[in-house]
Amino acid sequence: MINKSAYSACKSAIFLNKQAFLGTMKAKIAHFRGGKHTQTNNHMLLVAVGVDNREKASKLVGKEVVFLTEKGNAISGKIASAHGNSGVLRAVFEKGMPGQSIGKEVEIK
Repeated sequence: MINKSAYSACKSAIFLNKQAFLGTMKAKIAHFRGGKHTQTNNHMLLVAVGVDNREKASKLVGKEVVFLTEKGNAISGKIASAHGNSGVLRAVFEKGMPGQSIGKEVEIK
């Protein structure tokens, strides 16, 4: 009999290793990072596919993130840390991101 938690951990590790082998992952921009009265325009919160806890999110820290605008320009950044315990990532981009970027996909390399 296989332990279900060990099986799910192994399955998620295989998924992350496969993504690392392919070299890219997809994530969606959830929102700007901000507090009650502030908003940081170059810090974004990302929700990555297959990342659902803090341990998986912490493995992606330091990876490069690229957002392609509709005109084809690339805005790059890097993953700074995990945000919370549900696998959300905090990315810092070179310059301020447009509001239209919320809900769009980015590529994690």
